[in-house]
Amino acid sequence: MKITLNGEPHEVEENSTIAALLHGLNIPLAKVAVERNLAIVPRSTFEAVMLEDGDRLEIVRFIGGG
Repeated sequence: MKITLNGEPHEVEENSTIAALLHGLNIPLAKVAVERNLAIVPRSTFEAVMLEDGDRLEIVRFIGGG
């Protein structure tokens, strides 16, 4: 299935969740914000939200510093 991830085409398996996508990208769930089709996805729902063909996702990683 095809989605757009941070402006680039990306392939994911059918029945994938946001959590599965993040896991496959080696991105810790606790350190990101995800926007799906112009709406912020609550972190508490990453395991439940199923990706759909044509979804547009933006993933922002939080980076600490000082």
